[in-house]
Amino acid sequence: MGRTDAGSVTQEPLTRQDLVDDLAAGCKQAVHWRIGTEHEKFVYRLNDLRPLAYEGPAGIRAVLEGLTRFGWRPILEAGNPIALLDDNGASITLEPGGQLELSGAPLENVHQTCAEIDQHLDQVKKLGAELGFGLLGLGYQPKWPVESLPWMPKGRYRIMRAYMPKRGKLGLEMMQATCTVQVNLDFDSEATMVQMFRIGLALQPVATALFANSPFRNGTPNGYLSYRSHIWTDTDPDRCGMLPFVFDDGFGFERYVDYMLDVPMYFVYRDGRYIDVAGQSFRDFMAGRLTGLPGERPTRADWADHLTTAFPEVRLKRFLEMRGADAGPWNRLCALPALWVGLLYDDTARAAAADLIADWSLAEIVALRAEVPLQALKTPFRRGTVKDVALAMLAIADQGLRRRNRGDGLGRDETRYLNPLFRIAESALSPAEELLAAFERRWDGRVDPVFCEYAY
Repeated sequence: MGRTDAGSVTQEPLTRQDLVDDLAAGCKQAVHWRIGTEHEKFVYRLNDLRPLAYEGPAGIRAVLEGLTRFGWRPILEAGNPIALLDDNGASITLEPGGQLELSGAPLENVHQTCAEIDQHLDQVKKLGAELGFGLLGLGYQPKWPVESLPWMPKGRYRIMRAYMPKRGKLGLEMMQATCTVQVNLDFDSEATMVQMFRIGLALQPVATALFANSPFRNGTPNGYLSYRSHIWTDTDPDRCGMLPFVFDDGFGFERYVDYMLDVPMYFVYRDGRYIDVAGQSFRDFMAGRLTGLPGERPTRADWADHLTTAFPEVRLKRFLEMRGADAGPWNRLCALPALWVGLLYDDTARAAAADLIADWSLAEIVALRAEVPLQALKTPFRRGTVKDVALAMLAIADQGLRRRNRGDGLGRDETRYLNPLFRIAESALSPAEELLAAFERRWDGRVDPVFCEYAY
């Protein structure tokens, strides 16, 4: 998203209070709240549908270098372009298997977000027509085994690749074979952050159901509607999940700092290289007891890096990240920010969303998280299904966007971006079920047509 401000490097040892203050520095008046949308997509060769390697005349390096014609500036690591920046605060980055991510600039409304996505996809598709590649928005790589997927030349991924299998069975699949869309949102106080965080965690399984779009693995149905979401349940229990402590009395910035101090580290970045400290403690780092870097203490940049290495369903930095959705087509890239902005950026809507979940137990929320990847909107919940909750959630978001009343110059407000989600919820058919119906009928049990019919 291009919004993490690591701050200046301090010469004094960081204290726990410094870390709390760093998170609290994200508080800003509602008039200054912005929307940052990130989305990933698979990049594949048109001639054989295989993912692009990094090198080669039509590889990922060539894609990044080609995008510089549109004003993007390259970021190099060991001489390799591994990211791009623009003047507005947006960036283009690489996921481990070559998935291409747009981390959008902080924008004022969803209309601007959609325009940004449009411009980005137009640029990449123009390059794709020249180099012979396409772009696909799904939650999981539908055709190729994870063992055959490429690795991008980023130092942090080398360290994560070695560490992931020690903590879960599906971590490498998460890295190489998944794509998501997420939205990053601001808050004006600790109390607002806490309310947003709780709403986000409780309703994240409902968003997962609406966006479920990863039913294939290795060319066949995988038994899930959101396999991407399921993968996170067996990636690394130290840094993933629903964070039950967020619902405890007294939760705030301090409690999140304590959580992050207990999340094992991956790396320390020094002098242009990543130093492997996987599994070691940030607490020890603060005390100067990090193995391999004796006597050295972390900077604010180290803390900012460490915050990116936890992967809960909602993540706190100096803003909140809503992380529960599978990637999808253009209209759902616009729909996700509309959903969460409608719920959380209007006081009345946020209060209504808080009322919606007020009597949900932690056990119910955890059960939803476990079942939704399998059944999506048909997941039983109390006397109904997740479909019922989704419709209530969307109605609150719709009213929140109406009260925001942000127009596009043509008399249309941001509610139009919720239309695809209303259609999904009203039918109780997730995008994944649409894909499975096509697989069983007109695709004759083959996944290859998805690369044509569902390409950007």
